Order: sequence, then C-alpha cells, then structure tokens
Amino acid sequence: MTGIDETDGAQGGHATHGAGAAWDGNVMAGPLSELFALDVTAAVVRCRGCGRAAEVATLRVYGPEPGLVGRCPGCDDVLLRVVRTPDAVWLDLGGVTSLRVPTPRNNAASA
Repeated sequence: MTGIDETDGAQGGHATHGAGAAWDGNVMAGPLSELFALDVTAAVVRCRGCGRAAEVATLRVYGPEPGLVGRCPGCDDVLLRVVRTPDAVWLDLGGVTSLRVPTPRNNAASA
C-alpha cells in the first residue's frame, strides 16, 4: 500500500490541501489507533450505499476540523467519522455495513 491518492498525488495524507481537497485514508491511522490496537488502515469496510468493499486506507478523507470524514471511493457516501473531543474519541460507522480487521499472523505458532 503506497498511500497515494491517484487524483492529486498526495502520499500518506501529508500533502498540502486546499479547502475541500481530500486526503487518502492513511490519515486516519493516528486517530483510529486510539481506539484499535491493530492497524485499522488495512481493515476492510463495506459501503452501506453501493456495497463496495474497500480498505480504510483507500477512503477519501476530509477534515481535520471538526473531525475526519471518510468517504467511499466508489460512490462518495460518508462511511465513517472520527472526532476527538477533550474527553473522548467519537467513532461513527453509520455508512458501513461491516468492518473486517485482519489479525496479525502468529509466527510463533507456525514455527
């Protein structure tokens, strides 16, 4: 996964963006790491609108204020929102029908 947004060449969400421009889903790695112990950018979400399955890293992300909004790369529906307040992190998965998080392989078990 390169984290390249093919529409504007942004890598890993670290490019300068004008108003209304989107980052790729890798920009959600930090905020989501507060909620999940695994790398959620590799998780696969299924869009409630069009049914497309996509890795979180491929979502079109807008923000950062008042929070991050991840949109489907297929139909542009809002899939998830992450908002950090002084005392909590809010996660809205209203546009997602499922979230599949790959588990790390246990190398010790295969040895």
